[in-house]
Amino acid sequence: MGHSHGHNHSHGDLKGRNLLISIVLNIAITVAQVIGGLLSGSLSLLSDALHNFSDVLSLIISYIANRLTKKKASAQKTFGYKRAEILAAFINASTLMIVAILLIVEAIERFQNPQEIESSLVIWLSVIAILGNGFSVLLLKKDANANMNMKSAYLHLLTDMMASVAVLVGGILMLFYQIYWVDSLLTLAIALYLVWMGFDLLKNSTKVLMLFTPDDIPVQKIVDELNAFESIKNVHHVHVWQLNEEEIHLEAHIDFHENITLSKFDEILHEIETHVFKKYDINHVNIQPEYGKDDAKEVIVQD
Repeated sequence: MGHSHGHNHSHGDLKGRNLLISIVLNIAITVAQVIGGLLSGSLSLLSDALHNFSDVLSLIISYIANRLTKKKASAQKTFGYKRAEILAAFINASTLMIVAILLIVEAIERFQNPQEIESSLVIWLSVIAILGNGFSVLLLKKDANANMNMKSAYLHLLTDMMASVAVLVGGILMLFYQIYWVDSLLTLAIALYLVWMGFDLLKNSTKVLMLFTPDDIPVQKIVDELNAFESIKNVHHVHVWQLNEEEIHLEAHIDFHENITLSKFDEILHEIETHVFKKYDINHVNIQPEYGKDDAKEVIVQD
């Protein structure tokens, strides 16, 4: 069985560089927001700083995962670190949810006890955060469409940029209208948005880590199509899973009508590989050939 593998190291290095730039920017923004939040008394600014700190952690995790994927496989790590970025996406999505819960609790407490806030400082620091996070969002946007790890980092930055916009609007309202409860309202809105954005990523990364079949892969349809091959009697014991962003694996037992030769099996295997790749983007196929073997013939077998 043959496979073709393509790796773009220059693209991977570019992703790593963009992540590193974003890390430095967000460390600077976080420090500025913490100082400003303490001086102004703004909960929304402090909550934005907390979210920014989670961004720093998520970006560091994404950066480490991006570096790990470049390491080669070994006898103890036969897949290498190919799932490092999926694990990073899961961790980052989890932190989004945790931060959101903390913000909701803080917002409810501040609703009950509104405090006067130095709004001019809030405005200036939120503008700085918008510019810094906006630049980071642009750096990661392209890779976010094709990589779950980069998407998790991108979502952290995007939500923080939007949170900073909300903080800016709140600062303006507090400056001109002294509506201080809007600080808590915006904090609550930021938290709910984090929950909405984080849950989908958490769900998708969990599916990959649990080896669930990708949603767009119809297992029974694939089995029916392979059963239609003239030499194939039965396709059973099927597993389909996504290893990472680039690899979808199909594993199955195939019972043949005749006791075929190994060279004939190679021909059929090539036909199967071509069929599932062109139609379903499955790029790794592992088939166990059988003839008259007395085993379970169900499509799905719990090992």
